[in-house]
Amino acid sequence: MTDAQETAADSSLRTTGGAPPDDGGTSDTGAPTPLLEPREGIPPVIADADALDRAVAAFAAGSGPVAVDAERASGYRYGQRAYLVQLRREGAGTALIDPVACPDLSALGEALSGAEWVLHAATQDLPCLREIGMVPTSLFDTELAGRLAGFPRVGLGAMVENVLGFVLEKGHSAVDWSTRPLPEPWLRYAALDVELLVDLRDALEKELERQGKLEWALQEFHAIASAPPPEPRKEPWRRTSGMHKVRRRRQLAVVRELWETRDRIAQRRDVSPGKVLSDAAIVEAALALPANVHALAALNGFGHRVGRRQLEQWQAGVDRARALPESALPQPGQPVTGPPPPRAWADKDPAAAARLSAARAAVTALAERLNMPQENLVSPDTVRRLCWEPPKPADYDTIATTLTTLGARPWQIEQVTPSLVTALRGEGTVA
Repeated sequence: MTDAQETAADSSLRTTGGAPPDDGGTSDTGAPTPLLEPREGIPPVIADADALDRAVAAFAAGSGPVAVDAERASGYRYGQRAYLVQLRREGAGTALIDPVACPDLSALGEALSGAEWVLHAATQDLPCLREIGMVPTSLFDTELAGRLAGFPRVGLGAMVENVLGFVLEKGHSAVDWSTRPLPEPWLRYAALDVELLVDLRDALEKELERQGKLEWALQEFHAIASAPPPEPRKEPWRRTSGMHKVRRRRQLAVVRELWETRDRIAQRRDVSPGKVLSDAAIVEAALALPANVHALAALNGFGHRVGRRQLEQWQAGVDRARALPESALPQPGQPVTGPPPPRAWADKDPAAAARLSAARAAVTALAERLNMPQENLVSPDTVRRLCWEPPKPADYDTIATTLTTLGARPWQIEQVTPSLVTALRGEGTVA
């Protein structure tokens, strides 16, 4: 067994280090301590060039890792732009920056380019930070670190409580951060989100090192930091909730027309698309194919709150879809770029289905021994692709090469390849 396999069985994942320098974490009774105020109080929101310049200088002169967080207005505004950026660094304190008033933070990004950025669930915040000029060269993701270390709950609040013994306020995570001015309780919440992030990072680093997983985590963090921006999603309208009910091509065309109309309106008005028209209403119209505004108004989602002008706008989309020639109608299903859905494997290729079943069982068993989610041990899509078209011969070297081509990190390849070799050879799972 590796060091990680031996230590992962240790259920005592609560670390003792990493508490704030001026407080002890848990109380005398052992109960978590509520964290009610930032150490230096709530800083003023930076909303002009002069204040931003001072913040850039302060953070450039600071030392050690920098805690970074961003608040979006998902469900309220169009897109995923940042409406508040929070940072904290030793020697610089905490800064709250308004990226609406200061939309270009590239100078701050450059000032911090040599520092390690500490984020929680980095892949959620990196796209909106990239839009305003902030791109880390190295990072530490405390959520991913928690997953690799085997913590069952990896939300920031749960991690801070379980690892450091402090309770963070949870009440403002889903508010409309595009609100101006931002209320003081929201700003307090935002400042506290980065208050202990570096302390959490330090404690998790010790825990990962204890388990023999620190190098694994560092490889994962590097992969996140070096990954290019994701490609725009093709045919995003196909992700409309309830699409499984839509079968006919003409109905699919209605979904596409209404989705694209809604998206243009939402972008123009800068509101969440769901506030313009619900997914359920789009699917309802697609299934009914209403012939006129009166028929449309009778459908769920197009009732009395929808004005005549809006109804005409949506009916126009339905009419455009109804008028399309057959050749212009969308095809059912999305273009398949990889293996077919696993549910179809038994009919299409029973041998591949058997390989996938054995490989999944092997990965699950190994993930349990290593005390981590199996999707962090190796991507399920990677396993599917490997099992659908395995290399020949299916030995250690060829499988390791295939995993590398599919984007697996060296630590993942080292851990899973022996199990996958056994599974693909039909010898059963590794004991």
